[in-house]
Amino acid sequence: MQPYELTATEAAALIAARKLSCEELARSTLARIEERDPVVRAWSYVDRDMVIRKARELDKTPPASPLHGLTFGVKDVIQTVDMPTQQNSALYVDHQSGQDAACVAVVRHSGALIVGKTDTVEFASGGRMAASRNPHNLAHTPGGSSSGSGAAVGDKQVQLAFGTQTGGSHIRPAAFNGIYGIKPTHGAVSREGAKNYSHTLDTIGWYGRCVEDLQLVAREFRLLDAEFAKPVQIKGLKVGLYRSPAWELADAYAREALFEAGRRLEAAGAIVTELTLPAGFDRLDDAQQIVMRGEGRGAFLPDYLGPKRHMLAQHFLDIVGNSTKITPAKLVAAYDLAAECRRTFDGMFGADLDVVLTPSSPGEAPEGLSSSGNPVFNAMWTLLNVPCVGIPVGVSPRALPLGIQLVGPRYSDSQLLEIALACAPAIHVKQDGKLTPLKAEVSAMA
Repeated sequence: MQPYELTATEAAALIAARKLSCEELARSTLARIEERDPVVRAWSYVDRDMVIRKARELDKTPPASPLHGLTFGVKDVIQTVDMPTQQNSALYVDHQSGQDAACVAVVRHSGALIVGKTDTVEFASGGRMAASRNPHNLAHTPGGSSSGSGAAVGDKQVQLAFGTQTGGSHIRPAAFNGIYGIKPTHGAVSREGAKNYSHTLDTIGWYGRCVEDLQLVAREFRLLDAEFAKPVQIKGLKVGLYRSPAWELADAYAREALFEAGRRLEAAGAIVTELTLPAGFDRLDDAQQIVMRGEGRGAFLPDYLGPKRHMLAQHFLDIVGNSTKITPAKLVAAYDLAAECRRTFDGMFGADLDVVLTPSSPGEAPEGLSSSGNPVFNAMWTLLNVPCVGIPVGVSPRALPLGIQLVGPRYSDSQLLEIALACAPAIHVKQDGKLTPLKAEVSAMA
């Protein structure tokens, strides 16, 4: 096994035992990138010499945490002191912010090796699509807007990577690339230094190759519930299987992925029951769009008024110009609905419910690069501000990964990761080291 193939958790143990150097891991990672990036196109910036130089410095430095020397990609809407932050925008070519975003500073101070910037949909919103391709089937998108981060981790070009989510930009690429991802509770991780789109929705998350990888990073962010989280036994775990209001948009593979995950959890001893939510939850997808575009007007106004306005895609002109006719009353109603549903959802957990199991995407990654996929199975959870963990389930006949997400109440991030740790071995079943094929027909849970 080459060093780049190691999970973050495996590499951390070897580095701590001095059986693997940071430079060895870095060189293996760079070789993998050089081999695969010409076709996968996950990266917008990598400086090989700088990566090796910083890896050597890490080898001279006592480890500050288990992240020491682990390879990290950064979505290119998140600032880095030593690399450009271009946001896939003609307005920001070679732009150098001169500082690290808060999330980058945390992992860098913890010893992580920042390898480069990963490609993204423009401003993590719309306009220009990323050049990145799905590493499992190059004819398909890796999802977005965290396109390059999902593809880089999914192709084992890097062990960990930051993404962001305002609608479905983080969890959906996790499903499309067959990897693990966490979208934390909104506000649990500082988003200072990341491009602002919607200040009540934007959330920093990260990808890994297993739940343990996600936990390595989570510990460095000192999440609010970390000291209260407890190990979980899957036997007796109360799982609410939720189809979501967009169920009619789920293809046969998305439906089978959800039901198969439920069956596998039941077989492992979990108590899986269908979950229904009050009628107001059916309106959360529309409310999320209102909040996102309503707050996005202010976020994109500076570029709209600037001297390079002619370089802005019509998508951003429409947002600033309020093409969807959002009124103050509509925005306030969306905020109020979100607040009401947040209280209701949080209150459902306890004696009868430990975690929600729900789709991550409408199904397979779309063919082509003109669309990064529909966020309809993610937007409501983003608006609810709740933590979500994406877990792979299987693949379609076209080798395209399929996944589900586990959802918990606000500020249950560490506990949700413990639940995911217990559930992942049952959900993420492999055959010969690969995700299991799923059948297209939808069957009821047995």
